[in-house]
Parts: sequence; C-alpha cells; structure tokens
Amino acid sequence: MPRRRGLLRTAARTAVVAGTASSVAGRVQRRQQQKFAAQDSRQANRAASAMPFETASPVSAGNSPDIVGSLQRLAELKNSGALSDKEYAAAKARVLAM
Repeated sequence: MPRRRGLLRTAARTAVVAGTASSVAGRVQRRQQQKFAAQDSRQANRAASAMPFETASPVSAGNSPDIVGSLQRLAELKNSGALSDKEYAAAKARVLAM
C-alpha cells in the first residue's frame, strides 16, 4: 500500500502544478491582450490626429466640394479603427453641412 500513497500524492501534486500553471498562463495572456489593445488604441489615435479631415467651409458656386470623396475617406478611417463611431458621426455631420 505505501506505493499507492506515493502515486496518489504524485498525482495530486501534478494536478496542483498543472492548475497553477494554467492559472498563471491565463493571467499572462489577459495582461498581454490588454497591453496590445492599449497599444492599438494609441496607434489609432495617432493615425486619426495625423490624418486631418476636411473642415466645413462655405461653398461658393465655383468651388464645389467633393462630398462623396470626403464621406468615403471618413468611412475608410472608421473601418480601419482610426475613428470611433462618435467621431465618425461628428465628422460626417460637418461634411454634410458643407
């Protein structure tokens, strides 16, 4: 019977070690995901600030703005993640107000 206790003890130790390793690996993975999400967010904010979009200006008869082109550029920025839904809606309203 002493051999059997040794096997049970070894199996229990292995289960504890495996559970601890799984828990630690999960925590590390969550931290990395949060870190990379924050980096992606910062990069998107930099890209959005580096790519200014057209502001509303008075329209004269000889100077018709390219509204469709502006809306397409805004949609591309939104789809790439550079603009949030709120920023996109505000920019779209400015373009349509031209």
